[in-house]
Amino acid sequence: MSIQSIAPVSGIIDAAHMASMPLGTTAAAETTSSLERYLAEIPDPVLRENLAREIGGLKREFGLVFERHHPEGIRLPKHAVKRGSKVVISGAKDSVFYRVHRLNKEAGTAIIVDTEGNQSEHPVASLTVAKEFGDVMYPGLRKLSEIRRGDPDAPVHTIINGENYHALEALQYTHAGKVDLIYIDPPYNTGNSDWKYNDRYVDAKDGYRHSKWLSFMEKRLQIAKSLLKPTGVLIMAIDDNEQSRLKMLCDQVIGEQNFIANVVWQGGTNNTARFVDVGHDYMLVYARDMQSLSDAGTRWREVKPGADEILAAAKRAWNDSGQSESEATIALRAWWKSRGKDGLDPGLWEYKHIDNQGRVFRPGDLSAPDKPETRSHRPIVNPETGELSGVPSRGWALSDSSMDSLLAQGRIYFGSRTVPARKVFLEETTQQVARGVFTAKRTSAAQHLTRVLGSKNFPFPKDVDVLARWINIATSSSSKAIVLDFFGGTGTTAEAVIRLNAEDSGTRQAILVTNNELSRADDAKLRKAAHTPGDDEYEALGVFHHVTKPRLETVVTGIREDGSTYSEGLDANIAFFELTYLDEPDIVRGAAFNDLAGLFWLKAGGVGGTVELTAGAKADGFAISESGRTAVLFTPGRAQALAEKLAATEHAISHLFIVTDSEAQGDEAATHFPGGITVERIYGSYLEAFQVNRKD
Repeated sequence: MSIQSIAPVSGIIDAAHMASMPLGTTAAAETTSSLERYLAEIPDPVLRENLAREIGGLKREFGLVFERHHPEGIRLPKHAVKRGSKVVISGAKDSVFYRVHRLNKEAGTAIIVDTEGNQSEHPVASLTVAKEFGDVMYPGLRKLSEIRRGDPDAPVHTIINGENYHALEALQYTHAGKVDLIYIDPPYNTGNSDWKYNDRYVDAKDGYRHSKWLSFMEKRLQIAKSLLKPTGVLIMAIDDNEQSRLKMLCDQVIGEQNFIANVVWQGGTNNTARFVDVGHDYMLVYARDMQSLSDAGTRWREVKPGADEILAAAKRAWNDSGQSESEATIALRAWWKSRGKDGLDPGLWEYKHIDNQGRVFRPGDLSAPDKPETRSHRPIVNPETGELSGVPSRGWALSDSSMDSLLAQGRIYFGSRTVPARKVFLEETTQQVARGVFTAKRTSAAQHLTRVLGSKNFPFPKDVDVLARWINIATSSSSKAIVLDFFGGTGTTAEAVIRLNAEDSGTRQAILVTNNELSRADDAKLRKAAHTPGDDEYEALGVFHHVTKPRLETVVTGIREDGSTYSEGLDANIAFFELTYLDEPDIVRGAAFNDLAGLFWLKAGGVGGTVELTAGAKADGFAISESGRTAVLFTPGRAQALAEKLAATEHAISHLFIVTDSEAQGDEAATHFPGGITVERIYGSYLEAFQVNRKD
């Protein structure tokens, strides 16, 4: 037994202890020295030797230390129990996985075997098929529905209902190194049973609470890292319960050299707190590779809060005044008086002037600094009055030629001032670097979701405006970014991406993974009524079916589930999928193709429709997606026929998948198609392409 398994460990090596050691020593060296002294005091030579051997074999870890031996798995209640299936016993207090050794169909029982070979007999109805993380599996994507209101060439926002670890593994086939931004809001592990591990709520009494959470997060972050582009970014929302541990974990998994910021989100106040009003959360921000991000010249900028509002007010004042400089300025100041400064960046508070070209500005000081290299005391001429201006006591900050240039450009403000000022135009100073601390009330997120759905279906959604802001900042270099959220919850990230595209005509694509987990109250109520996971009544109240799907359908179509109107809708394409677990025999005989079609489609960019294996496609030996973006050649000998059909219908496919076990056949078939098409060979059984958790 290792030392770590004696008690739950989750923490950081004591920095104060290390700091107190003599210069040049290390924690490992001091620990070893202490142990050697203690060993020397043991009189029994056999015991001393055995202990020395065990201590010498221990792995000493520094930094974040936590248990990784907790098994994690997923239950598949809709899968039939078969001979050889891995199962768990429903209602058992432990999370032991068994293998079905034999079925007695007449008695309705099964002989199951544990990892040590012990057998026991149980009713089949008490067993649930399960997959342990690390088992070889074949994930698929089964399309549930879709909405197409956007440009046919625009990517389709993809919403996946399924366990996020296995969804991430499937995305390794479709999106390795392709994702621009990953935003996640994982469970905060508050100790108030806010998340499940192995289908059981984790509370503050669980001594392994933090280790379970870290083990849970580590597996997912390792895959998430592989999905990001070299210039990709990872943003993680978190609170004080796990912030310090998540930071250490990301330093290990992502690399501390790739840390960008620990953003603070002030979301509310709590005047009933005993000690400190803690109304803030955090967003940990990491680059996939800081050097690549820097080499790309990336600089995060955003419009100052309120800048667009001031520009709009100034434009109205200019037009309403008949383009009168004085009247427009009076109207703008009146707007300021009625508007106030709330919600506006302090740097914008002095933009209360409009010049003779309708440009809003604030006066900027033109005085020279205390020790200028050169200073001029030459007065300048007011072009409207012909009078000479006053001169700052320290002289001008600019040379005579520069002052003349500003004057010619109408960038000097005289007004009633003795000494003129420089016009600092708002339209030229609207951008600012992203701030590491911001305020946004969390209550507005729940109110927004209630307006969308017409009911209170979910208590703590993410804030769509906050997410839209940070998605826009982190993907500012590309309006075609791929944004992934694998703790998708109610779908806020997808809605934020859809709204951003509507604002700037972008073609960002959201990929969102959420499970169909129920609230603890609904779970208990349904189980008490004899409903269990997999039942239609049970699944209907899960977050995917009850909130995420209807929410996004309403946002895009403008019509709620009950037929009432929410809005005019948005021009977007969106598709809903369910993560499936395919049986190897079905894959081998080609019966699982339609569940794999979603993966082909995502691999090709998620544009247009998926490829469906119909009776006609089987006869033809090939299939083409509805929009013609993707084609699958099942029979390499039919390559010429497929090429001719594509040419006749003017389909411009971007991806061609050739199903063959022969590399020569695949290469020959590919010669029938023009350049510019991405050709990928898929083994005939699909086992090689779609198998995850391969041990070899």
